Amino acid sequence: MKANTIFGSLYGQVILAIILGICVGHFWPQFSVDLKPLGDAFIKLIKMIIAPIIFCTVVSGIASLQDVKQIGRVGGKALLYFEVVSSLALMVGILAAHVLQPGAGFNVDPKTLDASAIAGYTNQASHGDGIVGFLMHVIPNSFFSAFTEGEILPVLFVSILFGLGLILLGEKGARITGLIHEASDVFFRIVGIITRFAPVGAFGAMAFTIGKYGLGSMLPLLKLVGTFYLTALLFVTLVLGCVARWVGFSLWKLLVFIKAELLIVLGTSSSESALPQLMQKLERLGASKGVVGIVVPTGYTFNLDGTNIYMTLAVLFLAQATNIDLSWQQQITLLLVAMLTSKGAGAVVGAGFVALAASLAVVPTVPVAAMVLILGVDRFMAECRSLTNIIGNAVATLAVAAWEGELDRDRLAVISRSPGAVTSAQTTTETSGMPVAKD
Repeated sequence: MKANTIFGSLYGQVILAIILGICVGHFWPQFSVDLKPLGDAFIKLIKMIIAPIIFCTVVSGIASLQDVKQIGRVGGKALLYFEVVSSLALMVGILAAHVLQPGAGFNVDPKTLDASAIAGYTNQASHGDGIVGFLMHVIPNSFFSAFTEGEILPVLFVSILFGLGLILLGEKGARITGLIHEASDVFFRIVGIITRFAPVGAFGAMAFTIGKYGLGSMLPLLKLVGTFYLTALLFVTLVLGCVARWVGFSLWKLLVFIKAELLIVLGTSSSESALPQLMQKLERLGASKGVVGIVVPTGYTFNLDGTNIYMTLAVLFLAQATNIDLSWQQQITLLLVAMLTSKGAGAVVGAGFVALAASLAVVPTVPVAAMVLILGVDRFMAECRSLTNIIGNAVATLAVAAWEGELDRDRLAVISRSPGAVTSAQTTTETSGMPVAKD
């Protein structure tokens, strides 16, 4: 493939932007720190459009199902899948910590730790109100406030209610459904325009990360970072690979198909930055609009595989680094607590660190102040968390669609034959900012 062809595509431009960001961050760190608004602005642009995208996709998807019972089945199967796979991710994190012992040899005295650097994260973690508070938070103060609060679950909640209302209206709701479908096309075109700036956002975010923390900050904790990346890779390859095989597609070819989205996530450290594009591509793979509309937004709160691995692995690393022995009972308690606290970890930068603080607060054997040990490398692990999260949600959507019988096998077969042929067809789309017309 010629160089001009590679860098003429979105994923090629993002790769170049990430490389440039690393170089600029390393050689001009002070200047790079000032580039942070570039990454923040791109993420804000994407977050600006997420609420209407989810609303239109979920509403039109539910209206297309035309069966209230089927909606309940899809949601129930999605939550069951999320809990099983998320629990596996938590257990994989615990297993990796025991086998690889990333914190062994640090011999840190907990009394010497200064928790002031993580005070902001612990304050956020302490504001949780438990399961009841979490469920109440899903219900917005008003219909329209769901779209202004910048959170996914309230939007999903009102979207499901609106979609159910259209189904109950019958033929009277058909005209509204048509308008929402047309509005969805408009919003996806806006996404195409915003996505053209992904290389700029990836460059700014990566330059800031390297400039502020420096590659050298990873060296003392390289074993932890390496353990986390290796564990996430094994989880994706083995666990998600088995799910993909069960569904009937190649995980590797799926990754090739969504490579542009993965690179955007890598550059911005936020899986939310690729949410609209991911939903569109999963529909093109053959998953029905209704399943995509329900599973993907829900998964961004309930199916954070990378965050789950990180939380159990990080807690045991801190215990090992401070020479604190956790009993199996305490580790099981940690797993159960992490199953709850991880649900509140949104797909944004730093949310995993907040969830970790919340888990440590419930399992006080390991002092929360110990989190200062990994503060410097948390940003480098955020990329891996986000990548694992988005891959997990892509696989989950196809799995639930297959389970529900809402997966077009003929369209899915395209990716098994030649993902390059599918992605090359969208190259013009990505560079022009216009989405591919729906089949």
